[in-house]
Amino acid sequence: MANHEIKERFRGFLPIVIDVETAGFNQKTDALLEMAASIVRMDDNGDFYIHETIEFLIKPFEGANLEKAALEFTGIDPFAPDREDMPEYDALKEMFSKVQKELKSTGCKRAILVGHNAAFDHGFLNAAIERNGIKRNPFHPFSSFDTASLAGLVFGQTVLAKACEAASIPFSNSEAHSAKYDTEKTAELFCEMVNRWKQLGGWPLISNEAEESMESIFNSGQ
Repeated sequence: MANHEIKERFRGFLPIVIDVETAGFNQKTDALLEMAASIVRMDDNGDFYIHETIEFLIKPFEGANLEKAALEFTGIDPFAPDREDMPEYDALKEMFSKVQKELKSTGCKRAILVGHNAAFDHGFLNAAIERNGIKRNPFHPFSSFDTASLAGLVFGQTVLAKACEAASIPFSNSEAHSAKYDTEKTAELFCEMVNRWKQLGGWPLISNEAEESMESIFNSGQ
């Protein structure tokens, strides 16, 4: 069985699964309250798995809008006295440091955001980056992988809970809508779909058996 590297899978992009919880839908005006990132890796057989998930509770930025309906939906109290939160800038810098180390260790050129309805998470991430004047962003500024679209193709489901159910991934509605939980479930779903595609022969384009056969021919001088 041939070894594969993650840098070969998506032409040098490193997939990082991101989920954010917010106080509304407007990325420019509404507070970013939680952010989590799952780092996925590839084993020697070319299968993806979750390596690590990091989570950040975030202080609303100065002047941020807090929609009551959004807070009721997520159950987040941004002013809870025991909430161990941090400024957006600190959370972004810590996450980016972790991502940059992973890029260096894997030889990937840039991170690419994976999200369920990725445009939402990507929009809030980019708005926070701009708001905090961060120049070194390891993520591609507009490209992303959307597990809602992929799950629609693979399972005929676009809602995260329904897609996980179709993929036989346990999902708890009572734990949903926290950034860490949703990120990990999105990461599980992403890994499952990518791995299924490989099992069906979709990647690598040349099978391991054919690759080994070719290597044998070359090595024998034929």
